[in-house]
This record gives sequence, C-alpha cells and structure tokens, in this order.
Amino acid sequence: MMQPQKIVVIGTGYVGLPAALLLARAGHSVVGVDINDNIVRAINEGVLHINEAALQAIMDEPAVRANLTAQATPCAADVFFIAVPSPLDQRKKVADLSMVVAAVEGLVPYLRAGNLVVLESTVPPLTCRELLTPILERSGLKVGENLFLAHCPERILPGDVFYEIVHNDRIIGARDAHSRKLAAAVYSSFVKGELLETDDVTAELCKLMENTYRDVNIALANELAAVAATLGIDARAAIALSNRHPRVNLMEPGIGVGGHCIPIDPWFIKEVDPANSRLIFAARMVNDEMPHRVAARVRQSVRGVPGPRIVAIGAAYKPNTEDMRESPAVHVVELLRADGYDVAHFDPLVKGMAYPDTLAKACAGADCLVILVEHAGVMAELDAQRPEIDRNMRTAQVLRF
Repeated sequence: MMQPQKIVVIGTGYVGLPAALLLARAGHSVVGVDINDNIVRAINEGVLHINEAALQAIMDEPAVRANLTAQATPCAADVFFIAVPSPLDQRKKVADLSMVVAAVEGLVPYLRAGNLVVLESTVPPLTCRELLTPILERSGLKVGENLFLAHCPERILPGDVFYEIVHNDRIIGARDAHSRKLAAAVYSSFVKGELLETDDVTAELCKLMENTYRDVNIALANELAAVAATLGIDARAAIALSNRHPRVNLMEPGIGVGGHCIPIDPWFIKEVDPANSRLIFAARMVNDEMPHRVAARVRQSVRGVPGPRIVAIGAAYKPNTEDMRESPAVHVVELLRADGYDVAHFDPLVKGMAYPDTLAKACAGADCLVILVEHAGVMAELDAQRPEIDRNMRTAQVLRF
C-alpha cells in the first residue's frame, strides 16, 4: 500500500477538484491550487463549487477536510497534478496550451529530485515530450532520471463524476518505466478500475481517439437524421430499428455537440496530422452545422406568424447537468436572436435561468416551444402540463430535437 504523499493539484475545476477530494480521502496531504480566489475560499470553507452531490458528501468527510487545503500558488510536494483547461484556439483551430504551460512553469521552482508530475489535461500528441519536458528540465533535473513525468488523461462524465473517476479504467502513460510505476502507485490509492500502462504519446492520442470516435458517430447519426427528414420518416424510429441489428449501434441525433471535450479534441488530431484527418474534419463540420439546422426549423415553424414569440428550454450542453460549456443550445438561441426573433431562454438547472413558476406559465402567449435539452424534470413537466401548455400558447407548436 502506498505511503501518504504530499500532492499539489493545479487547477480545481471539473477534473482537478474531484481528483483532489479522492486523493485527500485516500490519506494524502493535498493542496489545491487555483487562480480563482473564490474557488480557493470555497474549498477552504468546505463548499463545492460544482454541482455534484456525491462529491459534496466526500468534501464533508472529516478526513477530507483535514487533508485538503487550497491556495493561489504552488508549494513543494512529492507529486504534482496538472488539471487545467486546454481549450481550442477558435481562430486557428489548434490547442491553446497557454494554461498548461503556465501551470508547468509555475511549479518549476518547487521541483526536487524524485518528484512526479502528472498531466491530466487533454493535449495533442507529443506535448509531454516536446513542450513540457524542456520546461520541467529548467529545474536542473532530468526527466526520466531524477524527475518523473506521466500523462494520465481524465475520464469523467459531468453529473456522475464520482463513479467515473473511481471505477473507470485509467491509462497511465509515460516515456520511462519508473514514471509509469510511480503514477500507477498514486492512482491505485483511489481508482478501482484497471490501470493500463503505455507510453506518453499513446496515452495522449488515446484520449483524443475516445472523443473523436463519439464525435464522428454523432455526425453520422445527424446526417442520417437529415436524410430521414428529407424522406419524411421518423429518424429516431429508423435508428432504433437499425440498432436491432447485432452489429449496429447508431447514436442518437441531436442539436450539435457540446462540452469541453467532444467538440474540441478532434481538432487536436487534425493539428498534428491534417492529411489523415479528413473524415474527422468532415464530422466536425456536420456537428458544428447542427445549430444552424435547428434554427432553420424553428424559423420555418413560425413563418407567417406576426411578431412570433419563441420559448427555448435548455442551455446546458446535455441533459441533466448545469454545464454550459460549448453548448449548442446556446448557439441556437444566439442565431435566432441575431435574426431578430423574440426568444425567452430558460434552463431550470442553470443558475439564474429557471423559468418562473411552471413550464406552462413560461409558455404563456408563445408561438413556439423549443425543447433544446431534454432534462428529465423538464420532460416530466411537459408530459404532465401539455394540455395547459397548449391552451396557454398563442400558437400551440412544440419542437423537440
């Protein structure tokens, strides 16, 4: 069993904070580092700043409160986790690694022989070797000899973070065997899934493959749904029937792809090898076009209605979460408002966006109710209040995607 370590986790958002909590629960002395003073204050007060009930319960455990603190700057430690955002440069369509670089540069003064640095942030292949290793070696230490570096890409699902981080298999990637051994020892203290060891470049590519697989298959479902619409048939029914084939598993079509991973990571593959990323690029174009297709359907539904009022429900990027990162629902509303439409936009799970009282009352006088995100609670209200919703609307139209 691994002896307790002092571990610094740089970045305490959707990825870093759950890791910090579980490391603290495993008995390690954990320091969360974040540039956001409000987040630092919340952690030190025992308050979770992300909506995850299971994680708040862990935060409330006495041992976790005793083992976890937060501050704005790094400090000396045995292990350093880097879990900062690695967004897409929207103009160049390449990875913006400025926050990763800043995090690594910030810990260099605190490095000492024997330290392990673990990168959880998603990055393009060769980042560990070509970008991070030279920065770390400014410390005077040599990666693979007396300083150790591993890439262990996160695998979490917002809304079910605790189960995912504990039970999912994890990839432990490093250029040298000792880095892999050290990283595996740390992860074994809180992960019950299998630890799969490989080299660092393979680990970097695997994370991108996982999300690109989903992006491409969602694009296929969206294109097939468009074909079905042209033919005047029910796309979801056709997909359900097709999936009765034992070797077919088509995904559900939708309004686009959101979140901080699936619409971002495919671009990282194209960045390193554009010549062999033509299908990946085409899928990105299909999924990025979906909000425009949805907006076009809404426009068609209110054509001929004088001064149409639209009520849009859903701002999160997927059902049953408050996470709005890269949300296609938000893009749909932006497109409609840019065209001059009066759109009331609600999401009962997003702070400050709840509709007043009931869904039926929110629809009063509307000409089109657009369900962009099918939260379970919203769909239950829609079913229960449908007669009242239809009565309250000026033009009783409900669109679901």
